This record gives sequence, C-alpha cells and structure tokens, in this order.
Amino acid sequence: MKKENRFIVQRSLTQGPITRNMLLFALPLMCGNLLQQMYNIADTWVVGRFLGADALAAVGSSYTLMTFLTSIVLGLCMGSGAVISMQYGGGEEARMRQSVFQSFALIAGISLAVNLLVYLGLNGILWVLRVPVEIRPLMKQYLVMIFGGIFATFLYNYFANLLRAIGNSMVPLVFLAVSSILNVVLDLVCVLVLHWGVQGAAIATVFSQFVSGVGIGLYTLKQFPELCPRREDCKWDKHNLGTILNLSVMTSVQQSIMNFGILMVQGLVNSFGTVIMAAFAAAVKIDSFAYMPVQDFGNAFSTYVAQNYGANQPERIRKGIRSAAATSAVFCICISVLVCLFAAPLIQIFMDPSQTGIVAAGVHYLHIEGACYLGIGMLFLLYGYYRAVNQPGMSVILTIASLGTRVALAYLLSATPLGVTGIWLSVPIGWALADAIGIGYYFKNKKTKAAA
Repeated sequence: MKKENRFIVQRSLTQGPITRNMLLFALPLMCGNLLQQMYNIADTWVVGRFLGADALAAVGSSYTLMTFLTSIVLGLCMGSGAVISMQYGGGEEARMRQSVFQSFALIAGISLAVNLLVYLGLNGILWVLRVPVEIRPLMKQYLVMIFGGIFATFLYNYFANLLRAIGNSMVPLVFLAVSSILNVVLDLVCVLVLHWGVQGAAIATVFSQFVSGVGIGLYTLKQFPELCPRREDCKWDKHNLGTILNLSVMTSVQQSIMNFGILMVQGLVNSFGTVIMAAFAAAVKIDSFAYMPVQDFGNAFSTYVAQNYGANQPERIRKGIRSAAATSAVFCICISVLVCLFAAPLIQIFMDPSQTGIVAAGVHYLHIEGACYLGIGMLFLLYGYYRAVNQPGMSVILTIASLGTRVALAYLLSATPLGVTGIWLSVPIGWALADAIGIGYYFKNKKTKAAA
C-alpha cells in the first residue's frame, strides 16, 4: 500500500521488492538517527572546543546517564510500535487505535515518573557513577537542565515509532532535521554569545527536543486521523494491554539493560581520570555515530518482519533475513575501514589537536571498537528480528550475554596490566558472544520447526 498524499510516502513492507523497499524505508530512519545524534554531538563539539576538557568530561559522562534513562522510554515506544506494526500488517484497525490509546497513556505516565525520580536521586546517581569531585558541579549543572527533556524525548519517539509502524519513516526525519539544526544554532548562541556554559548547551538541547516532540505529535494527530483513537477505542482491554506490555516492557528491559551495562562501564572509565573520561566522551560519539545507520537498519528490518509476521508471510521473512544480513555486513565492513583509517582526525573534531594525551586515548579506543562493527551490526538485526516475531525475551537474553560479558571483562581486564585497553577489548568480545547465541538459537528453532 502506498499513500502519496499528506506529502510523505507511506509504504507497506508486505509486498514488492524486498531489499529495495527495506532500504527505502530504512534510509529516512538512518538519516533521522544521525541527525538525532547531532543533539549531543553539537553539545560535545561546542563544549569540548570552547569550554575545555573538564566540561567535555562532564557532558560526556552525562550523555551515558541520559542514554540509560531515555532507553527506558525508547524501549517502551519501540515495543508498542512493534505491536501496532503487527496489527497494521494484519489489517486490525480497531485494535490498532486501541493500542495507540493504551500505549500512549502507559508510556506518558512512566516518562513523568522517571523524570521525577531522577531529579530526586541526582546526588546519589553522581556518587554511584564515581564522578570525580572536580567534575561534579559542571555535571550537575548540565543534568538539572537536560533532565527536563525526558518527556519531550517520549513525545518524539512515541509518534516517530507510531508512524514507522505503518510504513512512514519520512515524517520523523523532517521534524528531527528541523530540531537538529535549531539545536546547533542555539548551542552556539547559548555558549558563545550568552556565555551560559554547560547549562546553555543543555537548554539548547531541551528546547529543540520539545520542538520536535510537540511538532510531530500535532502533525500526526492532524494528518493521520486513522491513528487517532475514537471514543469507543479509549478503554483498557486486558488482552490487548497484555500484548502491549509484553513487547513494550521486555523491549524496554532489553534497552535499559544494554545501557545500564554501558553506565557501569562509564563508572569504571571515570576512575581512570579526566583524560580518559574526555577521550571516551569524544570516541563514543564517533562510535555511536558510525554504527547508528546499521542500528536503524535493524529497526527497519524489525518493522519489515513485524508487518510480514502479522500478514503471515514466513517465506518473505526468510528472504528478508538473507537480504538484511548481507546489506548490514557490507555496510559495517566499509564503516570499520573508514573509522580505523581516520581515527585521529575524527577525535580532533571534538578536541584541540594540542591535547595529545586525550587524542591518543581516543584513537586507541576507535582502533579496537571500529574494527569490530560487524559484531554490533549483526546484533542489531537479531534484536529487531526477535522483537518482531513476538519473542522479546530472546532480545533480553542477547543483551544480558553481550553486556554481562562486557561489564565482567571490563572490570577483570582493567585490573591487569592491560588497564583501560581491557575495557575497550571487552566490547567486541561481548558482541561476538551474543551474535553466536542469537544465530544459534535461530537455526535450532528452524530445525525444530522443520522436524515438527
């Protein structure tokens, strides 16, 4: 199904060329998430270049914390999007609208609760993260402001996942592009013109987030009335709520476990001092920016599988798996080569080249992580697949395998002569283990079904 009205193309992934349609659907997702990275990239660049290493360490460490907190909300939005995508693929319009009502009310309430809890527990959070004393005041200034954007993050991601569930990946891109450009402009104004320091960078980010969140919400309600719950849809159906909770909560658990593990590693990194903190802050931005497209391709693949799962097209799913695996592998190999070759210039985007210690530490990180993007690319596909076929528990298992290995090895190896290198090595090892488990389970399941 294609709808050319309302200025944006809407695609059904249950018919037509598989690879072409997946890529056309994924491309706006990739561009959108790359733009979303600009929120923190802009903060990191402005702060690192104009406010110094301490400010960069504070903002970088804050980013890891915010990623963990927003992952709770993001996971809920992704899970509800998977449910709605299945119902859309199966032509269940009434249940789809009911799911929109139930999931929006549920996730909005959780988002507000998370916002309140983090404000109340801020001092304890900084202590748990082992933030150096000299960094704490700057980090607190930044976080007090940035926490105000959690509800805005919910609004944008909820409506973005809702539109993607029905095959519309362009509208989220448009709103994200506007707010990303706005964030860059406001970052420069607040930090360089108004001299508001790290607080100014946070204010710019939060304001831009609300622009995208409120904007996409109003647009969706006006232009896509078929998604808007009617009076008869506004009820709490236990069966439907159970389906939403199963996928949403499990996806949220998977996302939050993943980022909690990263948060624990951040605490370990912090114990190595400001230089390593600053290098890690810059390198992680490049890292996430580099593999973000393949993460979004995994999300597009998940929507593809979910629609075809709802439409009961197993053969089309199998063909999509082969296509997605090949596409992801090619992309990851190309990006690995580029990141390894240009590691130093990439780090120097965020740091003055005269900060040789920070640059060298960041390059060391990228040479280890950047060579292994194939592992994370395959893992994103596995996450998307198991979420789409209503097996979110398997995604949780893979996350625990990946992050559990990463955290355990990081603490063990960092205590050896390897030091901080041990932390970096733990990451690709965790990816490889989770990939082996996910692929092995898929083929075991396939053989079991064939035998039955």
